[in-house]
Amino acid sequence: MTLEEAKARYPGAETFTFGDGPELSARLLDLVRSGKKTATCGALRDFGPDGEAMPVVGRRDIALNWDGTPALVIETVEVTRRTFSEVDAAFALAEGENDSLEGWQDDHRAYFERNGGWDPEMEVVCERFRVDEVFG
Repeated sequence: MTLEEAKARYPGAETFTFGDGPELSARLLDLVRSGKKTATCGALRDFGPDGEAMPVVGRRDIALNWDGTPALVIETVEVTRRTFSEVDAAFALAEGENDSLEGWQDDHRAYFERNGGWDPEMEVVCERFRVDEVFG
């Protein structure tokens, strides 16, 4: 399916990529497809008019492969804002990338340091989702 076809099928959907490079993006998409990843988070500073669209409960969005082709569609089921240090083990484990809160903290601290800076009190947008459709 092309991106234009996916957008026609899901009017109002935003598009986004998981991760900050092709390898991480592919790994995260695989975790979503397998059902291990049912949550994601991003720095609040990355959302808004010049960044990503803020997730909205009930909206379906198109996750892209790193090359810009549609990979799958998720529906947002919950959005919360909290500081990095307030993220709990239940949310961290729902991200599916680690088997402990400490592992999640280490990986996400490194990710945020690569992408604009990290602080334990920085605000993050925490999103839980379900998969609506997988392409190809």
